[in-house]
Amino acid sequence: MLLRLLSPASIAALSVLLAGPAAAQKRYDAGASDTEIKIGNIMPYSGPASAYGVAGIIEAAYFRMINDQGGINGRQINFISYDDAYNPAKAVEQARKLVESDEVLVVFNPLGTPSNTAILKYLNMKKVPQLFVGAGGTSFGDHKAYPWTMAWQPPYQSEGRIYAKYILTEKPNAKIAVLYQNDDFGKDVLKGFKDGLGDKSLMIVATEAYEVTEPTIDSRIINLKASGADVFVSVTTPKPAVQAIRKVAAMDWKPLYIQGYASASVGSVLKPAGLDISQGIVSAYYAKDGSDPQWDNDEGMKRFTAFLAKYAPDYSRNDISVIYGYGVAQAMVQVLRQAGDDLTRVNVMKQAENLKDFVPDIVLPGVKLNTSANDHYPIEQLQMMRFNGEKWELFGPVITGEIER
Repeated sequence: MLLRLLSPASIAALSVLLAGPAAAQKRYDAGASDTEIKIGNIMPYSGPASAYGVAGIIEAAYFRMINDQGGINGRQINFISYDDAYNPAKAVEQARKLVESDEVLVVFNPLGTPSNTAILKYLNMKKVPQLFVGAGGTSFGDHKAYPWTMAWQPPYQSEGRIYAKYILTEKPNAKIAVLYQNDDFGKDVLKGFKDGLGDKSLMIVATEAYEVTEPTIDSRIINLKASGADVFVSVTTPKPAVQAIRKVAAMDWKPLYIQGYASASVGSVLKPAGLDISQGIVSAYYAKDGSDPQWDNDEGMKRFTAFLAKYAPDYSRNDISVIYGYGVAQAMVQVLRQAGDDLTRVNVMKQAENLKDFVPDIVLPGVKLNTSANDHYPIEQLQMMRFNGEKWELFGPVITGEIER
């Protein structure tokens, strides 16, 4: 009877009001509720790549700051981070624990190529987002084969292509020696490097592949120097990177030295190796160098520095892993904010695929994060840099090293 007394416009308005609560209904999967969002993480806090574990500490600190500010849409982040010692078998064990026991909503920024490769199929089978993978293997951005996985940093093949472009310009008649880790990390950079050299790939006169478990790579450096190379490309994790810098200096070998960005940290690689013998090393990166005073008045770096002072005062902004952890955590928070009250794994993945010109505080000018259902590589740009004094000095333009997809 009431509806008969109302005009058509009033009936339409009443329908909207009645539909409102249903449209705004909250939706949750495991790991989410009205009060909490569980985020899982796997880090090498011990083992041969333990220098990277700093990133997990900074991520935890960043989420504490977000919680202190009221959380994500009123929900507190419960960050559950486990050590895998850079061991793929341990990573599988920890991934299962996060998904099946802790029931996290996402597995965020698990670090290392071997570990992520080991858990890739499991997380996709379980349809758990493997978001912002802490490795640059091309498989981590393969949206067709692994729709629940998304990379973070530029693909290693892109990095390799960028180094090739640089060498072809700077030393077109170079003899190149390459030291690389014998896994998907090292092989991916090497493939991109060879692809970038194209028909000039014969410039590579020697390669040495080391195992992550090797106590020293000194003999490999001796072999590479014996090749007569005048360019040395070091595709290494921190411990062998330090060893390589020291051995090259000890032998008085003076090649154009290119260090892969995975071990370009001043704090965890160059300082332990020796700043005096690290002068002139070349690398590339997508983020600001905290040791460079040119960023002192940068608004993003001001926020980063204030965060460190309050939430991680024992850690230096000069450490690339510290900057890395802050930036990737900031992107995770952005995705969760976009997800709103629809905290299902499907929607979280959808929001991760919907980053539009997102600029974390720590990326270089010109670097923007963009993703889509067909693009799971948020960052695809790097800028060359040379180590001078106690800091990296940027040079040249921001470069995109495109890879085949």
